[in-house]
Amino acid sequence: MKRVILTFLLLLVGNVVAAQSAVEKGRYLATAGDCVACHTAENGRPMIGGRPFQTPFGVLFSTNITPDKKTGIGHYALEDFTASMRRGVGTHGNLYPAMPYTSFYLINDEDLASLYAYFMQLPPVEFATPKNKLIFPANLRFGLTFWNWIFFDEASLVEQSDKSPEWQRGNYLVNALGHCGECHTPRNFAFAMKEEHKFAGNVLEGWDAVDIRPQALRRQGWDRAQLRELFKTGASERGTAVGEMYSVVKHSLSHLSDDDINAMISYLLDDTEDEPGISGKPELATERFSEGRADFVAYCAGCHGREGRGLALAVAPPMNRNAGIRAEKPYNSIAAILRGLPAQRMSRTNARAGMPGFHGELSDTRIASLVNFMRTAWGGAPGEVTPEEVAEIRKQLQDHGYLEAQE
Repeated sequence: MKRVILTFLLLLVGNVVAAQSAVEKGRYLATAGDCVACHTAENGRPMIGGRPFQTPFGVLFSTNITPDKKTGIGHYALEDFTASMRRGVGTHGNLYPAMPYTSFYLINDEDLASLYAYFMQLPPVEFATPKNKLIFPANLRFGLTFWNWIFFDEASLVEQSDKSPEWQRGNYLVNALGHCGECHTPRNFAFAMKEEHKFAGNVLEGWDAVDIRPQALRRQGWDRAQLRELFKTGASERGTAVGEMYSVVKHSLSHLSDDDINAMISYLLDDTEDEPGISGKPELATERFSEGRADFVAYCAGCHGREGRGLALAVAPPMNRNAGIRAEKPYNSIAAILRGLPAQRMSRTNARAGMPGFHGELSDTRIASLVNFMRTAWGGAPGEVTPEEVAEIRKQLQDHGYLEAQE
């Protein structure tokens, strides 16, 4: 009899340990997926949803994913959870593709089970999120069946046998759990990702979610060490994470293991260490864009230094070899000058000062000259920025309210 009881207790303890293990794994995977970022409204409780998302078709609100049975996912079985993650089908109908099931379908069965175990042990919170405000016919969920049929390509994860195990792990993290393509891929008229231009960059909430293909990252000056520092702290000498990327670093990347960060970097840089030897031409920049140089000295040099070398990262990063300056598109350089940058606090020991916007002081012509000076001086891509290009970005930011108040 004692032997039977002991066996039963060992089995019970073993099941509890296994359940805790799945929950802990799910907690880590939910961090890798940055679930809290989308499912938490400003000043709201984590995971109860209600965060608004502006789309070309209206406003969507994220859902409550705590296990509350009335307003959350408490009535979901594992099969229901899997259907929502893999096929975008909830118990109430089709999900809008703002929920990145178009990437999450790549998550394997074991990880999905762990995620389910984690979410089901969260404290249930009864909270009804606001109703979506979508235009007709986007407000008809059954239409998403046709959207999925036309645009949802459930292709398998592309694996390359000649790549390292670290690259393979990074492939999974970047494409499935991290769903990086959802922000960094341009979208078509129906808001579907243009798979033929995957990771080529996309404007999101007034910032360019930049091209993160290997060649583009190297063009911007990123190497393993600089990317690692950005992912762990939110800033490096190559630049600072802004907009949604700041949230990604704060809530997700900075909490991942070193092995997983290295794996993601191996995938993003395609297992290479090469960095192009791009250098700027400060003398030519001063000669061609003297007004831009004058405005840099007047408005920027106090923090970034007259020669663009910056001060401490907590105050202002260098402009010399800055990834934003060296990017193919000048969008973020222009946007930062127009709207400024908010102060950031990653933790009690990691914070950065903000930057004022100059949309009320500098004309389109002067901003074009300023950006051209910086891109010529410190290694930007060829091609001059025009006042018309600045005017278009100014209009976009103005129309979406990004120039009224600093974030």
